[in-house]
Amino acid sequence: MEEKIKIIECPRDAMQGIKSLIPTAEKIKYINQLLKTGVDTIDFGSFVSPKAIPQMRDTAEVLAGLDLKNTSSKLLAIVANLRGANDASSFDEINYLGFPFSISEEFQIRNTGTGIDESLNKVESIQEICLKTGKKLVIYISMAFGNPYGEPWHPDIAVEWSEKLHSIIGVDIIALSDTIGVSNPGNISSMFRSVSAELPKIEFGVHLHTVRETAKEKVEAAYHAGCRRFDGAIKGYGGCPMAKDEMTGNMPTEIILDYCNENNIETGIAKDEFEKSLLIAGDLFNKYH
Repeated sequence: MEEKIKIIECPRDAMQGIKSLIPTAEKIKYINQLLKTGVDTIDFGSFVSPKAIPQMRDTAEVLAGLDLKNTSSKLLAIVANLRGANDASSFDEINYLGFPFSISEEFQIRNTGTGIDESLNKVESIQEICLKTGKKLVIYISMAFGNPYGEPWHPDIAVEWSEKLHSIIGVDIIALSDTIGVSNPGNISSMFRSVSAELPKIEFGVHLHTVRETAKEKVEAAYHAGCRRFDGAIKGYGGCPMAKDEMTGNMPTEIILDYCNENNIETGIAKDEFEKSLLIAGDLFNKYH
């Protein structure tokens, strides 16, 4: 059996761009089923402006309805500012706060309303909140694999910012994010090997948006480059509503699992409960997408 990997299931990312508001009770039902699967972490919601992401305005209500008594899965919530971080950190049930930190100035402003330097100050303050409240901070390096805005881009930029986040602020979990679906096996492999070699104390993962046809080869490239932390969303639903009009979907979790099963890689996921999650996801997203 190969080394076990962590799978982070992201219903928040799958739902956030859907214009029709999904009833809170249906979100709770879906996430409660996901909690039975044994995924390492569930990125279940976000504490952000309801004007920016209306779908996530009921995150606190969703949290109140979750059955956390018989699950090993942990909860992650996305935040974009100090108000969101304070709100999220007030809930004992939440284990991780996630912050999207783009190495594109343009996208950072689009996504969080502030540029890179100001966002670095935000991260420092959010880390202080995490340390005070017993949370762990997860940073998503957005635009890690390419930049659609004509700004300078190079893998070394991702390495440089990862080093700053780790050495200055103490961040030790970073997900390299392909926000617009431009990654390929070659740049995934080179990027992951570069950051892992330069910064071995950081737990690096990948959060890849992709078309379904090229998903498995991306999982394979990341795994062989040493990645043991994968974000996914069942059936590849979702994408980033702040990136561009036509969203590239998330990495389908079932494709990650297929690759792991084919290569005897342990995930800790209960197959029968995951199959039930697939069925609920199909009904839910077909109804509201």
